[in-house]
Amino acid sequence: MTTTADLPVVVIGAGPAGLAAAAHLVERGIQPLVLEAGPAAASAVRDWSHVRLFSTWSEVTDPAAEKLLAPTGWTKPDATTYPSGGDWADLYLQPLADVLGDRVRVGATVTGVSRTGRDRIVDADRETQPFVVHFSTTNGGEERVFARAVIDASGTWGAPSPAGASGLPALGEKKAADRITYRVPDLKDPAVRARYAGKRTAVIGSGASAFTALATLADVAKDSPGTHAMWILRRGISGSTFGGGTADELPARGALGLAAKAAVDNGYADAVTGFRTEAIERDEDGRLVLVGEDGRRLEPVDEVIVLTGFRPDLSFLSELRLGLDERLQAPVELAPLIDPNQHSCGTVYPHGHRELSHPETGIYLVGMKSYGRAPTFLAMTGYEQVRSVTAALAGDMESADRVELTLPDTGVCGGAGLFDDPSAGEADGGGCCAPAPALVQIGATAPASSAVADDLSPSGGCCA
Repeated sequence: MTTTADLPVVVIGAGPAGLAAAAHLVERGIQPLVLEAGPAAASAVRDWSHVRLFSTWSEVTDPAAEKLLAPTGWTKPDATTYPSGGDWADLYLQPLADVLGDRVRVGATVTGVSRTGRDRIVDADRETQPFVVHFSTTNGGEERVFARAVIDASGTWGAPSPAGASGLPALGEKKAADRITYRVPDLKDPAVRARYAGKRTAVIGSGASAFTALATLADVAKDSPGTHAMWILRRGISGSTFGGGTADELPARGALGLAAKAAVDNGYADAVTGFRTEAIERDEDGRLVLVGEDGRRLEPVDEVIVLTGFRPDLSFLSELRLGLDERLQAPVELAPLIDPNQHSCGTVYPHGHRELSHPETGIYLVGMKSYGRAPTFLAMTGYEQVRSVTAALAGDMESADRVELTLPDTGVCGGAGLFDDPSAGEADGGGCCAPAPALVQIGATAPASSAVADDLSPSGGCCA
């Protein structure tokens, strides 16, 4: 049997965290093997190449990766500017994958991870056995590779949450798939723009992606009369609804929320609060009607954009002994630190290998995958995670336990955003508790609307 010391560390996913992990492993003299399901490195990032990050270049590159790139003549883009997803992939992530060379294998979809000769039940000699990783290839083949450790940086992009407020798809949601998207559409693409121009679109969600969709739909509305958004929120409008505003230490993140507020203020969108989607039906014209848990029905829309977050795919890890929080599906030691009911990006304590460990030694979930269903994640957090994890794998516990990260405070996190108007006005203040759920307009310029057929009953409770 090959000893584990002779084996590579398998990294699942060639995104920002996965490639950074590989760079740190190389720096530590440990051989990485990165398995990427997509046809190229950073495939998930390329899917939202049109969306601009709310972090500057200074916050989205990893120090070990920069060292690896330096001998190639790579020049870091202006640290004060904001990359799009496409910029991030083309100017940093792809060059990093190129430097790593054959250590990165694309078109390799991991289908299972286990201990060699041991399913999750067997205790005997378990920790002495190497990991075995099964993966499929684009030509339909199946392969396996053995590993001394596994770093799962596969993210959550492939598993968007549904429109249904219960966490399950709303009744009729699957049948309405032709008019539903779970990504921020690229409205600068003429074909995509034509799908939404002059139409009514429901946007379900309350994070950065929803802000982006509202802001870009508002831009379309300026040139295409009849374009209108119906913003569906499961809670009410409060002082935190639009993020940190001008108080946000990531200015572009604050501006993104303010752009969404402007879309509502200027009458390009109406906000429907306290609405929990239970069913999606078609009317006689083929348009979609959202039905709430309380039976209330919204006026028909042509399209629905569902931006309710993502969740981790844990199916291929089913033979490993993971310790996951029952709510967030994040490592149990990490979960209290990232609970979205308690924390924003800046109040999450920087963490590393200890918080990311599991009963099964040698397996780590890093990057967005480590946060499970929690949305409050920044690239800098992922880079600190992999720095600590790789130090631990190298046996450098002093470095592994050291904190080397300070995060910006305030605001709402959870992904990328578009912020074309950083000078937008500050969001209104507000109390904690939600108002009575209803269709609301924010600002005097918003015209009256009848998007909701009936008044919605109060939900009570307090906004997180």
